Amino acid sequence: MTFKTFLLGACSVLAFAGMASAETLTIATVNNGDMVRMQKLTDDFKAKNPGIDLEWVTLEENVLRQKVTTDIATKGGQYDVLTIGNYEVPIWAKQGWLLPLDNLGDKYDAKDLLPAISAALTVDNKLYAVPFYGESAMIMYRTDLFEKAGLKMPDAPTWDFIADAAKKITDKDKEVYGMCLRGKAGWGENMAFVTALDNSFGGRWFDENWKPQFDSPEWKEALGFYVNLMKEAGPPGASSNGFNENLALFQTGKCGMWIDATVAASFVSNPKESKVADKVGYALFPTKGEMKNHGNWLWSWNLAIPATSTKAEAAQKFVAWATDKAYGELVASKEGWANVPPGTRTSLYENADYQKAAPFAAKTLDAMKAADTQKPTVKPVPYTGGQFVAIPEFQGIGTAVGQQFSAAVAGQISVDQALQSAQQLTTREMTKAGYPK
Repeated sequence: MTFKTFLLGACSVLAFAGMASAETLTIATVNNGDMVRMQKLTDDFKAKNPGIDLEWVTLEENVLRQKVTTDIATKGGQYDVLTIGNYEVPIWAKQGWLLPLDNLGDKYDAKDLLPAISAALTVDNKLYAVPFYGESAMIMYRTDLFEKAGLKMPDAPTWDFIADAAKKITDKDKEVYGMCLRGKAGWGENMAFVTALDNSFGGRWFDENWKPQFDSPEWKEALGFYVNLMKEAGPPGASSNGFNENLALFQTGKCGMWIDATVAASFVSNPKESKVADKVGYALFPTKGEMKNHGNWLWSWNLAIPATSTKAEAAQKFVAWATDKAYGELVASKEGWANVPPGTRTSLYENADYQKAAPFAAKTLDAMKAADTQKPTVKPVPYTGGQFVAIPEFQGIGTAVGQQFSAAVAGQISVDQALQSAQQLTTREMTKAGYPK
């Protein structure tokens, strides 16, 4: 054996040993644009962490929630990193299902996280998830269609103004619809919007004694308003549309207005992805009369590590990489500052480059500051949560109610029937779960 052959053989053995020792993290995430972009940028992470490989499980929102919830509740251990919302984090942390994130590295500035977001991810003074992006909800609208109709959008419009404007800018012959709203059933799909809508109408899910309130006048008015608006000014098949479907409709010029998560702003204003990028304006989530409740939508998609993972050290390196300031700078260098994941860090909103590049930045921050998840409704309630109810039972109940409301949008049942069914099924499930408590 020559010395050269010996060296080549030794290198091969070392390479094989390196390959064998590499850890593979399985990451479950949602198919939203920011997460898809993150996957394309992970060469940066791999270059900095050559001993860690990544395997992605990218799913539609409702499917992701179902699979991740089932896996963590049964201790299945399929995933090392989970993408979950601020609804799940405190509930799962108290169950012991998540690991505290206490080793994010010396350069990770946790104090820079927006207080409202980090508070929702902290239990007993420990951070159990870190936000990839945060959001409230706001109106995105076509400035050219408003101008053509002689309309001027107020900074804080009422629902009456919005309904009137939606009808005026609708042109069904040209496939332009005045309003796009979520109709796809799911506690985090249509019920996120409808719950925020009901909050703004003065309604609530439960009274102080946990009695469901779908038989209240506020719910009847709110759901009737929503169903009628979609019938008169919404696109065909609205009952099947969620966030991604409405995003596609808006980007192709088929929505005059879209009320949804503030995170959508960077996509509708991106000329590479949106045909109407230079014709988009922004306004706060509407209110009803003098109540001044802007829906109280506050959400974050977060990265967390399940207690079943055997690769916690590597997983913490990944979640730190994906959510620190350097990741924002990486996105900015590749895609521009306007496309940095929003709603997580104070420093981003103090960044002059971001403010200049993102015309929606100030409105996004205003919307997030307007949300009060500790007091989501006008009337007193025994729960917190904004556009969701922060109890474990809400996941199942919210989706079941969402199916009734989606059927009402589709014209399969009436508003009264949907509310009656919602009242019955919610009462049944809450009684079974032992409420009132």
